[in-house]
Amino acid sequence: MLLLLHVLMLSLLSGGSARVVWDFESECRQFFANGSSPTRFPGLQYRQICQMRKDVDYYATFYDTVNKIPVYSAYKFEGIMHCKRRASWYIEPKIDDNNGGPNMASEGSVDIQVRGDRQALNRDYYRSGYHKGHLAPVYLANSQSCAYATFTLTNAAPQADHFNSVLWWDVEKSMAQYLKWGCNLQPVYIVTGVVPGTNYINNRVNIPSHFWTAYCCFDQNNRCSDSWGAIGTNDNNSNIEEMSVSYLEEELENLYGRTFQLFQ
Repeated sequence: MLLLLHVLMLSLLSGGSARVVWDFESECRQFFANGSSPTRFPGLQYRQICQMRKDVDYYATFYDTVNKIPVYSAYKFEGIMHCKRRASWYIEPKIDDNNGGPNMASEGSVDIQVRGDRQALNRDYYRSGYHKGHLAPVYLANSQSCAYATFTLTNAAPQADHFNSVLWWDVEKSMAQYLKWGCNLQPVYIVTGVVPGTNYINNRVNIPSHFWTAYCCFDQNNRCSDSWGAIGTNDNNSNIEEMSVSYLEEELENLYGRTFQLFQ
């Protein structure tokens, strides 16, 4: 049975050349502390994505094709680059089409008959009242190309407008400004994720109940020397709580109903 499942997954992912991969710890491990990803959930609904734009990997995303939102995105912080934003959003062709290319691309790159079967599309957000909330954000991107690569819908989830543009933005900005000097040029690994809620946009895209984020600075001995976490409810009156990574893991265990580890 295990062998059959493995063969089925390989069939779904159509080989190792695609950036929807069987094991992103081996394919894009550079985005994970000590090369080990945060907790991954079992099941065919989840996809591991090395987020590739123009043949370059920029971060990694663990994606839920049933809820059509990411579980989390993992990335490294290398300074505040003041990058510009894109006006349009990509999708991940391989999510809907087994023969899709490895790079994120426009919606028109995927056949209309399968487009959106397993991922959100721009039209899902139209007049929904929710923003496309980045997990790996523009402000923490390590280059302009990386910033553009954050504009893929597999890196976004519905986010309340004021929570996105003011409250959560303050978290991202404060974290970046601290990390710019606070980790003494040590490698900084960040994971940002969401917790699925009970409501949906158009009965298709899950509206998360919470957004969360955590960072860990690793010293020359590959040990976490400085870390921090935050979590907030996805509403315009959110009270965002800051906490240790270990306490955040406890919160996520309660919310997900399973053990959750962020850094190893």
